[in-house]
This record gives sequence, structure tokens and C-alpha cells, in this order.
Amino acid sequence: MLREAASNILKLHSYLQSRTDARVRDYPLMQSPIQMTTLLLAYVFLSVYVGPRLMANRKPFRLNTAMIIYNLSMVLLNAYIVYEFMMSGWGTTYTWRCDLIDRSSSPQALRMIRVAWLFYFSKYIELLDTVFFVLRKKQTQITFLHVFHHSFMPWTWWWGITLTPVGGMGSFHAMVNATVHVIMYSYYGLSAAGPRFQKFLWWKKYMTAIQLTQFVLVSIHISQYYFMEKCDYQVPMWIHLIWMYGVFFFLLFSNFWVQAYIKGKRLPVKDDKPKLNGSTSEPITVVANGKHLGNGNTAHNTNGKIFLGKVKEI
Repeated sequence: MLREAASNILKLHSYLQSRTDARVRDYPLMQSPIQMTTLLLAYVFLSVYVGPRLMANRKPFRLNTAMIIYNLSMVLLNAYIVYEFMMSGWGTTYTWRCDLIDRSSSPQALRMIRVAWLFYFSKYIELLDTVFFVLRKKQTQITFLHVFHHSFMPWTWWWGITLTPVGGMGSFHAMVNATVHVIMYSYYGLSAAGPRFQKFLWWKKYMTAIQLTQFVLVSIHISQYYFMEKCDYQVPMWIHLIWMYGVFFFLLFSNFWVQAYIKGKRLPVKDDKPKLNGSTSEPITVVANGKHLGNGNTAHNTNGKIFLGKVKEI
């Protein structure tokens, strides 16, 4: 039985090798699904189990400078990816409808190969999002949606790049995703820059709406295939998978939107206990309607405590 299983694994490996697009075969992390699967399983294990336990009795790290550099780098990287997708076809020769895969080794086809691999590789860099959460003890941010999205994307893209020659209408969702990440990492960078920039972050709630719009655009674009009289896209299965991807993640992110902003489960909880006005040692709590708890200034009070603007004698 073991010998038969080993034989089947070798046959599958040989099949994958024969089907792998020769133009991308020599790129890092493209030789075998075992490498990337092992790496992503290790990511899930470390982020969900090992990391939180290592940090349980440690103080959270202050990583503002590192996060600003990281987020700025991701903004620039994703902006470059969007530019390369545009120059590889979407802004030059593509019709944005039934665009076929270019299987040749022309400069533009190879340019599409390079940017598709760069997009794929960027998904491994994005695993640092979770590392920052773990080191800063922001475990509530490491949700099922977060971990699943960060691990599922690179895993599926390996199969897409190796077994389906990159390009054509099947690459639209990658360009849209990179565009959304330019916006997303801009927000994260401003957030890490400190209180001076908080006034520019009023649009946090709309980040999820932007991501939902991404999945709507992807689903609408790829759905054209089903209504065309003729579209000879070389790998129809890839079309079906992208459509399912768009719908599936739309439902996941919609659930997050409902839980976070309609039911309010991720909004700060209002604390009815009085806050020491003027205290610089505890943060001001912001409730759902944007009003601040704790109002007043105790700079000139040395013999009393102020609760919501009233002096209580000691």
C-alpha cells in the first residue's frame, strides 16, 4: 500500500513537472507544491498556536518605525505591480473582455510572467502582517478570515501560475487586488505613524467596503465569459475558479462587515465607569458614535479628582 501511494505521488509530481509553464519554472518557490505548502502550513501553525504562546508572558513590542517602513514598501511594491500589469496588457493591448493567454516568449508575454510571479511572491511578504500582530499582541486581529486569506491566496496562485500560463482575462483579479493593497497599506502606514495622523483615518470603515468592491469587480469581469457568444480562453477551469473565488471571498468579507460595523462586535465597547479627566496614562475611549468618554482638563487641580467635569473632594 505504501509503495503504491509513493508511486502515485511520484506520478503526480511528474505530471506537475510536465504541465508547469517552462517560462516560470526557474523562479523561486515555483519548483514544487511541497515547498510552498510546507511554508504556508508553518505560517498557520506559528501565527495561531506558537506565536501567541511565545508572547503570552511578554510585553508587546513597539514596532512603529518598522511598520511604517514595511507599509510604505508594500505601497510601492503593489503600485509597481499594478503598473507592470497595465504595461503587460491591461493598459496596452487587452480589450478587458475575452483576452486570451499569450503562450509565446515575446517581451510582453515574458513581462506578464514576471509581474504575475512578483504578485505571487508578494503574498509571502504579506505574511509579515500577521507577524506584526503576534509581536504586538494583537491576537484579536488574527481572525479566521485573516489567516485563511493570507494562506489561501499564495497557495492557489501557485497552481494558477504553474498549470495555467499566466495572462489574459484570468489575470485581472491580481491587478485589482494589487490596486486595493496600495490603498490598504497606505492606511496601515498612516495608522502606524502615530496620533498626529489619526484625523486622516476616518475612512477605516470603508476599507472593508473597498475590499468588497474588489470582489464585485472581479466577479463581474470574469462573468462576461458566460455571456459571450464565443470566447476561446485556453483554460476555462481557471475562469470558473476565479468566479468562485470572487463570490466566496465576497461572502466572507460581507460577514466580517456585518459583524464589525452593523452588529458592532469589533467596535470599542463603551465603559460606563468614570474616566479620570486629563489622565495621560490611559487612552481616551471612543464609542461607536465618535463621542469621547472623559472630558476635561485637570492640569490645575492638585487636591481633587474630576469625574466627567465634576470635582469630588478628597
